[in-house]
Amino acid sequence: MKLWGQLNIQGALDFKERRAVALTHTQITNAKARDRAYRLFDGRGLYLEVAPSGGRWWRFKYRIGGKEKRLSLGVYPDVSLKIARERLEEARRHLASGIDPAEERKRSTPHPAPAPADTFETIAREWFAKHSPAWAPGHGDKIIRRLEANIFPWIGRKPIRAVTAFELLTVVQRIEQRGANETAHRALQNCGRVFRFAVASGRADRDITRDLLGALAPVVERHHPSIVEPKAVGALLRAIDGYCGSLVTRCALRLAPLVFVRPGELRMAEWTEFSLEQGEWRIPAARMKMRAPHFVPLAKQAVTILRELHPLTGNGRFVFPGEQDRARPMSNNTVNSALRRLGYSNTEMTGHGFRSMASTLLNEQGWHPDAIERQLAHSEPNEIRAAYNYAKYLPERRKMMQAWADSLEQLEKSA
Repeated sequence: MKLWGQLNIQGALDFKERRAVALTHTQITNAKARDRAYRLFDGRGLYLEVAPSGGRWWRFKYRIGGKEKRLSLGVYPDVSLKIARERLEEARRHLASGIDPAEERKRSTPHPAPAPADTFETIAREWFAKHSPAWAPGHGDKIIRRLEANIFPWIGRKPIRAVTAFELLTVVQRIEQRGANETAHRALQNCGRVFRFAVASGRADRDITRDLLGALAPVVERHHPSIVEPKAVGALLRAIDGYCGSLVTRCALRLAPLVFVRPGELRMAEWTEFSLEQGEWRIPAARMKMRAPHFVPLAKQAVTILRELHPLTGNGRFVFPGEQDRARPMSNNTVNSALRRLGYSNTEMTGHGFRSMASTLLNEQGWHPDAIERQLAHSEPNEIRAAYNYAKYLPERRKMMQAWADSLEQLEKSA
């Protein structure tokens, strides 16, 4: 079969790549992050890999010596589509001469000197290793990926004392210019913690991020869309009851308003955390945003939903496993996607909106604000007060959760 010549050193592409239509700047700019990495093919072995963190890398896929290999061609947007294609042509010229472009790069690139102990990246990784054990795994992963994709490539190998405020501003403004304003702010905050860690260990004189206060455009606060009008809540519950997708997703949708935990806490729920006989769900601190264990009294309606689901997923770890891989929890977009299928746009209702719904209506129903806040697992700055409120409002929270489930049931029944 003569597709690309007779030499197996040439960049033979799979069928999907051969059919790829050349990429456009609009397609690249509009490429959004997903739960898993995916590729946008440009043809001739060149593709753009979009990571879950939002980072985008140009890669060249080729074969040489009967072995499939990949070569990184740079990070978008610093390496534009035009430059990526130019680098592709250079790599293919090496292939045509029987030279592995990856090996040629190694030969032509000077071997870097060992990184000194006071580079920004070295100190940042020390800081991360020291503090990350106390964070939720997902939170720590986001921080290190944010630094690896947005900060280390530009100032990572530079001694931390040599990094200037203007240089750091240029780096974070690069993030801001691609429309990721919130990511830019978070990256700058992470850098500030790295600098303060360096000051504490005697490897920096001051935290230069303090000179950049107000240098980035402010983050526009986004409120999670939610339905709080009682009749509309009833309509939503009836729509959920008629959901025709998978049983796992349907049960997640039905349970969400009854427990109103954060979406991540719901989708990663494990069967070992539940006592259906006692009507309790105890979420460990490691999975909570505020790093404190959380107690969820389960109304009888919630227990009924879980008992319905148990024969299907109860022999596994997760209450709501993924459709493709039951060893993993459901995707963080599953509930929102189901709401879209029910006809609710992302400006009307989201998985997080069930929390706002509960908070608004429970306050209107006259329940004690502290009991509501405790059930929402909002932070309590005073540890003694937090422990006092936990014990004091636990009986009321049990009553509140059952009354809340009963009120939702009535709203669902009332057309």
